[in-house]
Amino acid sequence: MVYYIKEKIGLQLLVLLLVIFSGLLCFSCNEPPKPSSLTESNLIIKVNAVQEQIMAQGDITKEEEQALLSLCSIISHNDGLANYDSNERMVLKDVEFVTICEGCEALSKEETETCFNDKISTFIEQEFNISLSKDLNLKEQKTVDAFFIINETGNVTGLKVRNSEVTIQAEILRTLRRIPVMKPAIRNGQPVSVLCSIVLNYGNEIDVDVAYIPEIPEDLELNN
Repeated sequence: MVYYIKEKIGLQLLVLLLVIFSGLLCFSCNEPPKPSSLTESNLIIKVNAVQEQIMAQGDITKEEEQALLSLCSIISHNDGLANYDSNERMVLKDVEFVTICEGCEALSKEETETCFNDKISTFIEQEFNISLSKDLNLKEQKTVDAFFIINETGNVTGLKVRNSEVTIQAEILRTLRRIPVMKPAIRNGQPVSVLCSIVLNYGNEIDVDVAYIPEIPEDLELNN
């Protein structure tokens, strides 16, 4: 009975993954096909391989189940940095008034930046599910970079996480999406979007450094 339940959970996760992936494919059906595109993409091949593996294995481990859930979480949102118009995001040096977190009001520009870093770092460290990091049993801490935009309404969007374990990527995205609404940056008297970054060190502990990006990195890949 337990074996059957585990097998069923594994298949349900796979079905969920395939449904989400199929939805993404349907969403892009209106775009004209590129001449160089293959009949079957590398991603489809990998999804099929996962399906075959689960069907042959008949069961999945706790780690595999968590990885599938994390992957579903990642691809079920459409708020990646690649989906945000680069012409509409500012950098810190271009604004007169920086983004203000709750509790950081009535401070100088420099004090506001410091308060912003402290508030965001503390929020991420408290919100992040440390058990996901501990489950990796890392011998030493690893580092991952992430980027996000605080848009003209003060909400977090335009997310990008550099390469890391899929569970860590999903947890960073989940945590960033929960950041409270802030007072947006101001340029020429109008609210504007600003690009920010975090450096997250993870292992048995979580440590976060946050900063506005003074200029957009040339090597920043705009993919979710």
